[in-house]
Amino acid sequence: MPLKIRTPLRATQFAGLALAGALLNMNAVAGTSNLGFLNNTPLAYMKQPDMDSLNRAIDSALESKADGETAAWNNHGLGNGVAIDADLTPTQTTTQDQRTCRHLAVTLRAKGQSLDLHPQYCRAGKGKWQLLKRK
Repeated sequence: MPLKIRTPLRATQFAGLALAGALLNMNAVAGTSNLGFLNNTPLAYMKQPDMDSLNRAIDSALESKADGETAAWNNHGLGNGVAIDADLTPTQTTTQDQRTCRHLAVTLRAKGQSLDLHPQYCRAGKGKWQLLKRK
């Protein structure tokens, strides 16, 4: 599921899910949504092209990497003046009744800060990976 940042609600969902979105204007959103704790994290520096590229890397890692095998991502060449990189490591793959689920360990790094996220994705058959929303 592509990550799009359009409203503070999306940012709140991201914080609650520990993945799922980055903020186009972190300072404005953080100030109005009580998400100030995300200031100066790698998320604060991510722009939409970064998120689009990261989404593609996540899909690729979920599709092609074995459990415990890490894929590297960075935002070089995407027009962001802040260098951001990530390690994406699928873990805990399970399959039941044609539904496959995978946890993903994500470590984002920017400006000397790191952020660890642990979302879970599922798909039916060979369908598209979908972020599993936590209840």
